[in-house]
Amino acid sequence: MRTSVVICCILAKLAGTDAFTVSPTVTSRSTSTSLYAEGELSRSNFLQTIAGTVVATAISPLIANADGSVKLPSGTVYDVIKSGEGPKPTVGELAAIRFRAEVVQTGNKIDDIFDMPEPYYTRVGSGGLLKGVEEVLPLMRVGDRYLITVPNNMAFGPKGRPSSAGKPRIPGDAIISFEVEMVGLPGKEQELIDIIGDE
Repeated sequence: MRTSVVICCILAKLAGTDAFTVSPTVTSRSTSTSLYAEGELSRSNFLQTIAGTVVATAISPLIANADGSVKLPSGTVYDVIKSGEGPKPTVGELAAIRFRAEVVQTGNKIDDIFDMPEPYYTRVGSGGLLKGVEEVLPLMRVGDRYLITVPNNMAFGPKGRPSSAGKPRIPGDAIISFEVEMVGLPGKEQELIDIIGDE
């Protein structure tokens, strides 16, 4: 993370010292054919401002979350616990995951299938999981383990969820902590590809 901040500072320096500051206005020229009106930037200042904006936009998630977590525009936050090296799923693809979920405010466990013999199978992007989790799954690789903090608007909302057989009640506006591991992508597993002979 520290390396990212150093690289960003170097890029900002290369973009120019005025890259992150508001440039003073350029005075107008006295001729009527001038392309520079009062208040416009010179070409150099314009390029420095654009370069600074691009650098700031690219690194803002890194600087805003120096603790290593990534915050998505929806408010969902995830931390990478373990990095895998497998393939990433595409939307609509079947994914095998293991997960544990709990309500942050109360610590009540919602579900835990890490110790189950079979993983949970879901189609990525199908809406079978919380919106915040569905948003993060396509970013994961097989072998990755993430801790996802799902805000109330991307989880159960203001109504929560009533209790039902084998499922606890979830209060309204609950923030959900969802630890998930991507354990497989049936159809992209090398053993199956070797057996079938499909590339």
